Amino acid sequence: MENRKCIDRLEQKGVRVTSIRILVLGALMESSRPMSLADLEKELETVDKSSIFRTLGIFEKHHVVHSIDDGTGSIKYEACEGKDNCTIADMHTHFYCEICHRTFCLKDITAPLVNLPDGFQVHSINYIVKGVCPACRRTVAGRS
Repeated sequence: MENRKCIDRLEQKGVRVTSIRILVLGALMESSRPMSLADLEKELETVDKSSIFRTLGIFEKHHVVHSIDDGTGSIKYEACEGKDNCTIADMHTHFYCEICHRTFCLKDITAPLVNLPDGFQVHSINYIVKGVCPACRRTVAGRS
């Protein structure tokens, strides 16, 4: 990931730029799927877990990333697209494969909007579909 893109995104969101924040955001922006704290720790071997955790907290507070609870007990994170806050595009559907335990972004499938009663305000939508991904389906079909 080009550092300039990360620096620009952090500055745009009002987050002080540090080398760790550039590394964490770069990993999230390069990833084709949401990443957990453990995924980031594995990807960024030189960065300790507590630094990554603190960085993710700052990123969430400033809408640099949003979190996804896919029901596995391990929160996943992905970079927000919006300039100021997460956008409707960030509230897309996610797919959790029950075989390989990976979570995929289905950006072309927006999460359904819910008409809430007066006084309620939506900040995020967490829409998870669970099943078997194409790669695991091929593997399972090949064993039959």
